[in-house]
Amino acid sequence: MAKAISNEKRADIIKHMEAGEAKGIIAKWLFACVKTIARVWQRYQETGSYEARPQNSGRKPKVSEETMNKVMAKIKETPDSTLRELIDEFDLGISQAALCKRLKKAGLTYKKKRSMQMSKNEKT
Repeated sequence: MAKAISNEKRADIIKHMEAGEAKGIIAKWLFACVKTIARVWQRYQETGSYEARPQNSGRKPKVSEETMNKVMAKIKETPDSTLRELIDEFDLGISQAALCKRLKKAGLTYKKKRSMQMSKNEKT
């Protein structure tokens, strides 16, 4: 995949196209493909902007942040809730492993805290 051109070059393309220069001359001057010049010019004519389109790549989470905030609040209320109980209660539609990953990403772990003091004489 080719490297995207900078916004400065895009602005130069628009300036020269508005001045009436040919796409081939602009392409040679900027060391770019004629098709790239045509795409930038077309985008400028359609939207009025020469900036690159945002790259929204990657998988989107199935569970919204709002729902995850509710799950986190429930965990703070009842810290002994299981993953299965949380999935069923909020009808999340994801696996236990996926919920576990989201909770770890939020900074929660499943390690329980010691409920009583350690013995000074025995190893636990």
